[in-house]
Amino acid sequence: MAPRPGWTLALLALSQLITSLDFFIVYVALPDIGSDLGFSAQTLQWVASAYAVAYGGFLLLGGRAADLLGHRRMFVSALVLFAVSSLAGGLAEHQALLVAARAVQGLGGALLFPATLALVNTRFAEGPARNRALGVWSGAGASGLALGSLLGGLLTAAWGWEAVFYVNVPLAVVAVAGAYALIPPDGGRGPRRRFDLPGAVLATGGVSLLAFVLIQGPESGWGSPPILGGALLAAVLLVAFVSVERRGADPLMPLRMFGNRSLSSAIAVILVFGATFNALPYFLTVYFQNVLGYGAVATGLAFLVPSLLIAFGTQLGGRLAGRIGMRATLLIGTIGGAAGTGLLAFGVSAGGSYWEVLPGIVVMGVSQGLTWTGMWIAAAAGVPAGEQGVASGLASSALQVGSALGLAVLVVVAGLAEASGAAVASGLRTAVFVAAAGMVAGAAVALTFAKKRAAEPESAEAAPVFPSTI
Repeated sequence: MAPRPGWTLALLALSQLITSLDFFIVYVALPDIGSDLGFSAQTLQWVASAYAVAYGGFLLLGGRAADLLGHRRMFVSALVLFAVSSLAGGLAEHQALLVAARAVQGLGGALLFPATLALVNTRFAEGPARNRALGVWSGAGASGLALGSLLGGLLTAAWGWEAVFYVNVPLAVVAVAGAYALIPPDGGRGPRRRFDLPGAVLATGGVSLLAFVLIQGPESGWGSPPILGGALLAAVLLVAFVSVERRGADPLMPLRMFGNRSLSSAIAVILVFGATFNALPYFLTVYFQNVLGYGAVATGLAFLVPSLLIAFGTQLGGRLAGRIGMRATLLIGTIGGAAGTGLLAFGVSAGGSYWEVLPGIVVMGVSQGLTWTGMWIAAAAGVPAGEQGVASGLASSALQVGSALGLAVLVVVAGLAEASGAAVASGLRTAVFVAAAGMVAGAAVALTFAKKRAAEPESAEAAPVFPSTI
């Protein structure tokens, strides 16, 4: 007897919450981590960056592994790896051990995200059922912004920074138990599917180096030898990767997938989304703490409103995509995001208040939710069940690259390194205006989607579609 799809969706939403939570929960604890373990201001950033580099570098490999080894197998394996590395992070008493644990956490997250998204896309039929499921899954991810910031402050204040790592362990244990109870076994591997080891090495190395360059560039200087050398080597590896994939019989990333108009356009939208929407929490955090003078808990509470609005937008996006199509949903989301972000920028000032940025936050938050759900629906449309992992890996890699690139550019635009006093608010306002302009580019990409076909009838309940044996 098949388990109820609602429970399966709740499990997949929980796993999305786990990965989203970990992005934000550690940031609030960084000052305490730095003082306790003796990090310098420069080395402390690697507590966050080690996760980001590993996560971005292994996403494509994680998607391929999910398709080859089985979506449930990778889902469970990734959760176990994530739990063990989180425990190691909480127990770490030296800088190197903590940074290593964070890198392994990033690897676990990179294996978990594509497997989770592939399970959503294969357990629910394309159309209204999948759209609603992706709305719920997206909402869980959006809630990680508020929960991570708020929970990070509360846990650190009550039990110390170690608690922000320990909290992942019971969540992962619950998710593993749920996977065995709710998700059917994957079955055996097909006889002719291979990992494409050369492609995996080149892709992982190239994307990891690119992530390193984009994350470390603002700190080390774009003209420094490590950054220039890393950028050159990343370009060489990625060009070699494309060459290998063109000739491979069973490539890690089948280039023919880019012939799927919905997937290729979705990847472009996701890049823009990462570079704009995803960069805004950083600048809001700086504004709340450095300009408005909020503490860690107050900053977490300030993020509660945008997180709830984003979560609302994700649910609305799932419904709108079924009614008016992905193209119209993404146009509304990106244009609304540009308008809301512009309005947000007008509210940023040295003598400002939360109420002055709230109108922009409201419009931007709902629009971000619409865009988030719409772009994941688009990335899955028309992709066979046996390639959903690769499609998820491609899309999530685009999100990470876009986020790192956008943040690197906007930090330079804001000029925060040299700014002080009122100049901080001025720099933040400029960066937010530039992000709004970037969202207009996302709207232009949304126009490349095909117009809505005849609507499928709404079903009373999401019907699961079981993946074929891999």
